[in-house]
Amino acid sequence: MGGANLKLVGGSGATVHYCPLWEGDSLGDLLRGYRKQHNDTAAAIVMSGELADCFPSRMDGIRWIVETVRGVYPDARFYGTDGKFHDGAVPQLAAANWLAAADWLREEYPHAVWVDMGSTTTDVVPLGNFEGLRGLTDLLRLQRGYLVYTGLLRTPVAMQLSTVTLQGRPTPVAAEHFAIAADAHLVLGNITSEGYTCDAPDRGEKTVEGALRRLSRVVCADLDEIRAAGAHEVARQFRDAQLHAIRRAVAAAKKTGGIREVIASGIGSGLLAQELPAADLREPLGPVADALPAHAVREVALRTGGSWPR
Repeated sequence: MGGANLKLVGGSGATVHYCPLWEGDSLGDLLRGYRKQHNDTAAAIVMSGELADCFPSRMDGIRWIVETVRGVYPDARFYGTDGKFHDGAVPQLAAANWLAAADWLREEYPHAVWVDMGSTTTDVVPLGNFEGLRGLTDLLRLQRGYLVYTGLLRTPVAMQLSTVTLQGRPTPVAAEHFAIAADAHLVLGNITSEGYTCDAPDRGEKTVEGALRRLSRVVCADLDEIRAAGAHEVARQFRDAQLHAIRRAVAAAKKTGGIREVIASGIGSGLLAQELPAADLREPLGPVADALPAHAVREVALRTGGSWPR
């Protein structure tokens, strides 16, 4: 349960819903709709949505998510950054989604750096020392380079770039929420309009034409001023800046020792597989690779035993 997306994995496969927690309580409605298709009262849960700024603190977010989930799944249990399942709201539940995935992947890929690119962030995690990963908060992961705050859809272009080069001239970008990663990746062909699942900054059309217009605003221009070629340059340079940040984090993670491969998951796995390069986990896992923390927490729960949905 992220701040922007709800990911569900069960016997019917994987489902991802855009669910911005800061805009109101749609989480309970989505869960109730999902449960109507299944009779389970138990669920294995992992979260990162407690960081959404609609909550005064992370513990407030944890409590709200736990209470909302328990209203639909009374026997739910929650995976924490200590690598254990909990019955109620405890601080260890904050941002444990990445650890659940690492917990499951480490047996199959003990010598890998796992890179998961979602809509908002990219996790870069060496899997060889799971005990050394327990207890890491997002603050500590940011400091170690295990969390790179850039994603395939929601990252503001002005957050990733301070200048772009247009017609050979360095050009500062506007510090405004004019365009996002989804605009860049849509015009570059890395996603489709259907894959543009978050809100556009102007709430406008999620088309190539709409994305080009938004990208032109990044340099305070209209599309007829810089043309499509100029807007494409903004997109390309944004993508390159994203990949540079991720490659740098991967290189640092490899220094932990014993790394033999890089594996990729999340909605950005295709881009990562091509550009890092990396092995795309969608090949062995199928669609659940786009919702890997949800799939992983289910598998870890089943591995630990107990009464869990199968």
